[in-house]
Amino acid sequence: MEGAALDEIRIVLDPVGQAGIAGALILMMFGVALSLKPADFLFLRERPRLFFGGVAAQVIGLPLATFLIVAALGPPASIALGMIVVAACPGGSSSNLLTYLSRGNVALSVSLTAASSLLASVLTPISILFWSNLYAPTAALLDAIDFNAVSFLIQTTILLALPLALGMIIAWRAPQFAERFRRQIALAGAAMLGAVIVYGTIHFLPALFSALPLIAPIAIFHNACAFLVGAISGRLLGADGASRRALTFEIGIQNSGLAIVILLAQLEGLGGAAAIAAAWGVWHLIAGGTIVLFFRSLDRRKGA
Repeated sequence: MEGAALDEIRIVLDPVGQAGIAGALILMMFGVALSLKPADFLFLRERPRLFFGGVAAQVIGLPLATFLIVAALGPPASIALGMIVVAACPGGSSSNLLTYLSRGNVALSVSLTAASSLLASVLTPISILFWSNLYAPTAALLDAIDFNAVSFLIQTTILLALPLALGMIIAWRAPQFAERFRRQIALAGAAMLGAVIVYGTIHFLPALFSALPLIAPIAIFHNACAFLVGAISGRLLGADGASRRALTFEIGIQNSGLAIVILLAQLEGLGGAAAIAAAWGVWHLIAGGTIVLFFRSLDRRKGA
């Protein structure tokens, strides 16, 4: 499929699908907030340089690297937009599990996931707008769909911030309730998102399948660069081996589910953008698992 044709695809959901997307986003952020605890941020006090360096790598380093990749490769505008949206999202919670399995610094991983999730309600929409307008083809694409930047900022911030704030208040005032129901709420959000994705896939797969040879290599390369940004950040920060592993996964594993929700709810479901986010969601787990096996193999060779 030609890039121009891919840019013209719109994954338009009916009212039921739109309600599902909004519900998935609210449940996802509410579930994240219920899981946030003061202990998650202890790493800030213990090693502030490493903590803030990791946050900077997440919210500045990855979007900057993504912009450079987009500028160098010149992909279709909708794919570039999808890459930018994924990079602007917080780290995915799977990074904590992968860090644990690779014998990385779990405390650092949890702290960075918590921090990026907390900052997402403000920084994610701002980052999407900034980097999208900095790259001419995506800026032109947003103009073509009559994109309203002010409305996007307000709506996205509210959709992210309100359930996050409510969840944090409940976690603070009713910790037993938060601990009891956070997993079920997170699973409900994931299930709702999965249902919407399956629904959209059934209707739009024929149109997007022909673009897979274009989308898959870009998603794989972009994800590899994200893992590399994390690894390099650890080196630059002088982190120990376990912390470098945590940073590798924290930057390489993104909340692509949130990216899909934002694209479908706020950015007219642009075909190439949604497809690249979906490809990321599958591939980063495959790549992350492979890296875990590599680290464990390395440890065995060292007799660790």
